[in-house]
Amino acid sequence: MYRTLAAALLCALFATPFASARDVPPDLASQLNSQLQANRERYGIAGQAVLVAHNGQVLYQGASGERDPATHARTTVDTIFAAQSMAKLLTSTLVMQLVDQGKVDLDAPASRYVPDLPTAWQAIHVRDFLNHSSGIGEYYDRVDNRWVSKGYPGVAPDLAAALKVAGSAPLQFRTGSRVQYTQANYLVLTALLEAQYRKPYPVIARERILQPLKMTSTSWGAASVPAQRAAMPYIGKDGQLQPANEDPWPNYGWGHADLQTTVGDMNRFLQALATGKLVRTATLEALWQPQTLTGGGSNFFSTGWDTTRSDGYTQVGHDGGTRVRARLAYKGTLASGYWVFVYLTNGSARNAWSSTLVESTMAVAAPSEFPHAALSERLIGYALIGDSSSESDLRAWLSESSGIASDELERAINATGYAIRNNLGNRPALKVFALNTALYPTSANAWDSLAECHAALGNAEMAKTLYAKSKALVKSAL
Repeated sequence: MYRTLAAALLCALFATPFASARDVPPDLASQLNSQLQANRERYGIAGQAVLVAHNGQVLYQGASGERDPATHARTTVDTIFAAQSMAKLLTSTLVMQLVDQGKVDLDAPASRYVPDLPTAWQAIHVRDFLNHSSGIGEYYDRVDNRWVSKGYPGVAPDLAAALKVAGSAPLQFRTGSRVQYTQANYLVLTALLEAQYRKPYPVIARERILQPLKMTSTSWGAASVPAQRAAMPYIGKDGQLQPANEDPWPNYGWGHADLQTTVGDMNRFLQALATGKLVRTATLEALWQPQTLTGGGSNFFSTGWDTTRSDGYTQVGHDGGTRVRARLAYKGTLASGYWVFVYLTNGSARNAWSSTLVESTMAVAAPSEFPHAALSERLIGYALIGDSSSESDLRAWLSESSGIASDELERAINATGYAIRNNLGNRPALKVFALNTALYPTSANAWDSLAECHAALGNAEMAKTLYAKSKALVKSAL
């Protein structure tokens, strides 16, 4: 069953003086209800809850599906989902508070704040642990579908032991040169916070974030969630849902995993950040800048937040596996206005990317503000049900109304093709790659992607021909 809030309803705790959102459809609730249903059918989502807000105003809350398919218990907006690695957003925020107060320097070695770090880690900066650019190894391996730390029958028994396990492995790459996402990075930050406050991590997070914001439905570990509100985690296998049967993380790992929360609580958290209630907004805007890697390019993590820049917006957030994502988007500065999107699921048969799900709501709520999201959603619809007449309409829309600059459009279509491959399979993606070659017949990249998709479908001869065409175009451009 769906619950919606009228567009005029203000989020009582974090009401702000901004004007209402531009171009928000008058029937937004109906449109988003339909989008949630479409997503359930496309991706085989078990249960889901969604929240969209603009400048402190909650425009939509809705839920559909089953929080536990085994018992057919329905999902509501008050259902508590396993948000897993979204826990890192709390940890990052706690570190940013210390930066804001002048107590921690991100460009200082973490060893300045954390006693007894492994010798090889002594010079690694706090920023590199936050951004997964430290190069350190992991503190566990996956053995027989279980997490096992080297030298132990399961994961290491405590934080010190876990850091010792990770520290016994050689650095995976030169610090700051590239990115490798590891949970051990956030164990270092957990140790930093506990050394600063001289309290266990959960106490710090409760005192500084959960309790002030009244996030009463947020905790760690599945055992902390009342059974009548818990969304049971599922995973897709061979296109079918099955229980995820996930091992609980150790308590010392709560700084990086095992968060349990609701769409309402995540909204409270993001609204508090956007309005400077946890960290000064000027500090946030500075910290949400990309880290330049010594190996070239930019890190897509900014102080631990998954960061993209699209359509003039800075978009920050994090996922939790493939199932959940929270995103805060602002253009220029937070003071100029911001959007909040929270999309929580308990799993899908196709293990749909959480970013694709979030962008489907962005496309509905504000297509003119987020034209890349609108493009993605339009191409997904075409890939699934498009025919010759719909292709004609799509071509006209792409050339006249997409809102994306012509020199960006080919790359945007191509990126959506790959998203469709990962979410829906090669067959529907083939239509999008073929469309791209028709629109951009001199693009070697478009032909290469089409060839790759044919190869994945087992069309070896066709793939060979298309790869040759791509190479010929590259050669002719030299």
